Amino acid sequence: MEHLSIYLKFPLLDRPGESLLVWTTTPWTLTSNVAAAVHPELTYIRVRQNGEVYYLAEARKEVLRGDYEVLGKLRGEKLLGLRYRGPYDELEVQRGVEHRVIPWREVSEAEGTGIVHIAPGCGKEDFALSKDFGLAVIAPIDDLGVFSEGFGPLAGREASEVSEEIVRDLKEKGLLYSTEMYAHRYPVCWRCGTELLFRLVDEWFISMDELRWRIMEVAKQIRWLPEFGLDRELDWLRNMGDWMISKKRYWGLALPIYECPQCGSFQVIGGKEELKERAVEGWEKFQGHSPHRPWVDFVKIRCPECGSLVPRIPDVGNPWLDAGIVPFSTLRYLEDRSYWEKWFPADFITECFPGQFRNWFYAILAMSTVLENRPPTKLILGHALVRDEKGEEMHKSKGNAIWFDEAAERMGVEVMRWIFARQNPFVNLNFGYTVGEEVKRKLLTLWNSYGFFVTYANVDKINPLSYELPLQNRSLLDRWLIAKLQLLVGTSREALEQYNVMALTRAVEDFLDDLSNWYIRRSRRRFWKGEDDTDKRAAYKTLHEALVTLAKVIAPVLPFLSEEIYQNLVRSVDPSAPESVHHCDYPEPDESLVDHKLLQDMDLVMRLVRMGRAARKEAGVKVRQPLSRIWVFVDEKEKEAVETFKDQILEELNVKEISFLEHPSEVRKCSVKPNLPLLGPKYGGDLPKVRRALELLDPEEVATRVAEGRKVPLDLDGRRVELLPEEVLVEMEAKEGLKVLEEDGYVVALDTRITEELKDEGLARELVRRIQNLRKKAGFNVTDRIVLSYRAPERLKRALRRFGDYVMAETLCLEMREGEPEGEACSAESIEGLEVQLGISRASGSHS
Repeated sequence: MEHLSIYLKFPLLDRPGESLLVWTTTPWTLTSNVAAAVHPELTYIRVRQNGEVYYLAEARKEVLRGDYEVLGKLRGEKLLGLRYRGPYDELEVQRGVEHRVIPWREVSEAEGTGIVHIAPGCGKEDFALSKDFGLAVIAPIDDLGVFSEGFGPLAGREASEVSEEIVRDLKEKGLLYSTEMYAHRYPVCWRCGTELLFRLVDEWFISMDELRWRIMEVAKQIRWLPEFGLDRELDWLRNMGDWMISKKRYWGLALPIYECPQCGSFQVIGGKEELKERAVEGWEKFQGHSPHRPWVDFVKIRCPECGSLVPRIPDVGNPWLDAGIVPFSTLRYLEDRSYWEKWFPADFITECFPGQFRNWFYAILAMSTVLENRPPTKLILGHALVRDEKGEEMHKSKGNAIWFDEAAERMGVEVMRWIFARQNPFVNLNFGYTVGEEVKRKLLTLWNSYGFFVTYANVDKINPLSYELPLQNRSLLDRWLIAKLQLLVGTSREALEQYNVMALTRAVEDFLDDLSNWYIRRSRRRFWKGEDDTDKRAAYKTLHEALVTLAKVIAPVLPFLSEEIYQNLVRSVDPSAPESVHHCDYPEPDESLVDHKLLQDMDLVMRLVRMGRAARKEAGVKVRQPLSRIWVFVDEKEKEAVETFKDQILEELNVKEISFLEHPSEVRKCSVKPNLPLLGPKYGGDLPKVRRALELLDPEEVATRVAEGRKVPLDLDGRRVELLPEEVLVEMEAKEGLKVLEEDGYVVALDTRITEELKDEGLARELVRRIQNLRKKAGFNVTDRIVLSYRAPERLKRALRRFGDYVMAETLCLEMREGEPEGEACSAESIEGLEVQLGISRASGSHS
């Protein structure tokens, strides 16, 4: 922001006609000037201009207006001790003040004149200098920012409004040199943006000279998260000043300090009983009230030193003084020590660390050290701050503040909980509705998985708690999910024990991805099929176990969502179960249920499927379009896993056959050549030799070396050289009709050539998708059977003739009729440029 800045003269008393040239951006503080500061090691100049002589830093001579003559140079130390006439010596408050030049190494030659005006009653640094040099301290303004009595015509005026008047006054006195508007950083109220004024007041402090070292030893006995929290706390304790415990406020903890107005002695009252015993006036007005203003102020005691009547000081306690005593005041420390011992110290406390190292963390450490000389807690977790989605501080005045009630209503409190829980606590959280939507989608994966189970369990009227089915009697897919579930339980327990909730949420999200996008998708037909066989019951049993265990895992983070799942899946069918998910023991992992070989095999299968999908995407071939073959290159010991899960790979990738490659060169051609921009300057005229030597090597072997980050040896006419991996360019080209993808030594190759039969099957699959969308549009239940009517061109009719059974099975269609589309839902579709009209109706005997 911009303020009026002033260059003015401080006339030297012992050097007539000579002045210090001083600069300030706060003209109101000149009324309280008592000294001028220079840097003892900076170079200053003595200049003559218009018959007057000025002193200022050589580096700041640019502030001089007009021509001048340099009379000499001197170090700042030569100016120390010079006396000068202050700009407001005529004020009553300035009587007896001797103005002189003092040293200060913080004086800068980056702005101003290199000579700083010092007013200890108007600034923190200035006040500190007054302690060092015994300077007078003049406090000009009251608690409203208004000049006090003793400041002449300025008395009763607001300090923020007198700049122009001071400029006129200095000009009349012949002390004004020049003025200019100056843009700089200036403190403002964080709520309303009003500019702040520094005001000097008397406060009460606790000396930290000896106590700080004791607190540091206690702090070292606590576990800090993050670990750098301890370093920050120790740094604060080493460098902090005395602890200011009072505030000039009305509301707050009334400090029980009674300072005698006659002799200056003071007494600290330890409690109500002591106050009652020592009260000589006002107890009857206070009795029955809490020890706060105004009631406690009625009470007066007798000074033990001089016998005078003593009121309580008007100050209230710093809020952190009150907060620091929480480990004692809330646990009956004075009334029931055994009860306090039962609960002290706390297992864990948490607050944001940017400010609490010098506030609450420090306050409870100080109190606990003084009272017990031991830690108030076993662990302190400090977290970062909440910002808006752009990373900026939220403020009502900026219009970017989000109120809790609004966010809770709009995105839901469980979503908010997950947002906070999944955030790295040591990094600021950029909070907003975009973030909320992202997290909501993740939680919907859980809700949809739960909904899938409930839908089909209700249709089949099955209760997985009513029967036992040993894991060894279930499918490999079931055993894989239970193994993943046990890993999740182990990770979650360890994460919570380490106070790492973020790790829990990330593990849950990964598990939900496996649950929804692999297990449920791979198991859909097991739930759909009509017969109630062991495989179907195993699917229900496995999914039920996963959902119930997952509810227990997330219960500390999502209390309501987990309770909803638990009540419906457990309590509704087993009233003898614990009343709430929050009454259940937290799950413990069962290592006997973890088949590590199965987990490795399934990881391989999922990797190959992911690579196959990526190859399809790069080739521009939809997954619904069947392909004839896929080749895979895996380690010899991994072929068994591919054979075991062959059907899953083929189905996921919609491919007819899978074959193994003995070497990637079977499906792609490899070529290598020198990286000319790198090798040209290095080898110069030998570059052709490098090219020829590289051509003589096996390109596959060279490619392997480059992929592994190894050097490539070459023979240049009997001279051995080595090329760095980045100095060799490797190019891979798939053989005709194939799409090849390589990743970490694995290779997949898809035959992307589409025969007429494959094309027809692809059209049939597209028809299935359109019919399923129509089912949703019509609001049919997942179990409703339908009748399909259609009009289609010959190409689509052919696809239906070939793959009609597949279409009917997938859509629960009992009958297909060619003719005018009719039924509860109809639509016109375009499939690969072919126009088709569809209509569906609920089959006779089906009902919603």
